[in-house]
Amino acid sequence: MICLFCVWQDGSGKLSRVVRVGTRKSQLARIQTDSVADKLKELFPELSLEIVAMSTLGDKILDTALSKIGEKSLFTKELENALERNEVDLVVHSLKDLPTTLPAGFTIGAVLKRENPHDAVVLHPKHVGKTLETLPENSVIGTSSLRRAAQLKKRFSHLLFKDIRGNLNTRLKKLDEKEDFAAIILAAAGLGRMGWENRIGQVLGPEDCMYAVGQLYLTGAVYSLDGSDSLKETMQTNAVDERVQHVGVTATRIPGEAQDGAERLGVDLAKLLLSKGAKEILTVARQLNDAR
Repeated sequence: MICLFCVWQDGSGKLSRVVRVGTRKSQLARIQTDSVADKLKELFPELSLEIVAMSTLGDKILDTALSKIGEKSLFTKELENALERNEVDLVVHSLKDLPTTLPAGFTIGAVLKRENPHDAVVLHPKHVGKTLETLPENSVIGTSSLRRAAQLKKRFSHLLFKDIRGNLNTRLKKLDEKEDFAAIILAAAGLGRMGWENRIGQVLGPEDCMYAVGQLYLTGAVYSLDGSDSLKETMQTNAVDERVQHVGVTATRIPGEAQDGAERLGVDLAKLLLSKGAKEILTVARQLNDAR
């Protein structure tokens, strides 16, 4: 899912004739940003667009696991700063990279139609034809995501999971040119945008690995780092009448009742998981992660 992330400096909410679009420098980020620019040109043909690419902290620190860096805006902070300094008019992100709480004065201006939300397995050439289930005992799987690693450790206990950093090009090179990993886990949508669908050896369904947020029904889970302890629940919601403020979201074409219902759903699911012991699992997981 690509997210358009904007702040208006003059309070008018009007676009200038030249719109500066901020993005990360990676090839995938540029492909995503170009698709947003093409859509904007289609809707507003009179606009001129300038792409402003920059590196983020997450792009620069490649020798440390994401979970150990501690910064909550690893892939967004530099772009946020550029917005605040009025160096760009809007920026484009993958929705999963946005911080949970947006800075004051910022808004999600648009969310594009979601592509394939699933995670995919890319296999080392010598393992082509296999799946995670059929890989040999103690095969090493690369992923930079705790979300993926914890779920897959529980589902495929015969495998080992190791952190792998870098953009898609770098991670695929590490996989293909060395024997450190039997496979790596990547977003199916990202592989598709790069034109690398032929590298997908297996698409993981939600029963194997729940994908990042974006549903209008919600499945939530809490896992220990090794996947041995977990809680998982699913909820659905209908619209409710209560009116609440949705900070950081501009959605003039989405009924308020639907926004209320979605927000309430997330809160209720979190409370349910907490009531069943999620806090204890998370506390232990954080302690173990900090001790690494």
